[in-house]
Amino acid sequence: MSDDRSKSLKFKDLARGFLCRCPHCGKGRMFGKFLKVNDRCAKCGEALYHQRADDFPAYIVAAIVGHIVVGTELYAEVAYAPPEWTLFALWIPLTLILSLLLLQPVKGLIVAIQWRLGMHGFAGRYLPS
Repeated sequence: MSDDRSKSLKFKDLARGFLCRCPHCGKGRMFGKFLKVNDRCAKCGEALYHQRADDFPAYIVAAIVGHIVVGTELYAEVAYAPPEWTLFALWIPLTLILSLLLLQPVKGLIVAIQWRLGMHGFAGRYLPS
């Protein structure tokens, strides 16, 4: 295993993670429950229990959703000056929906990055080219 291979991110690995699939084979499901990563891939047997995503996906989602919602809300406020009830009727549900929709794919992406870079317990595994 050479160092240049272990440190290079591959788009297919990241896409598999974002699609909540096993970063190794791309066929098995990464999650058993909403945010619970399976211990092993059901298709290829790749160990996924090493992951340590912790709170990082939530921070990434908060940054993404914050930029989208705050930017859009500021634009709408300046351009249209809508009534204040739209804050509750539009922006709060949009924030909640975007957060819930992005949380699992972003966590899958973080796990795929850890897998590809050999972080934590993933360090001793075979790296595909």
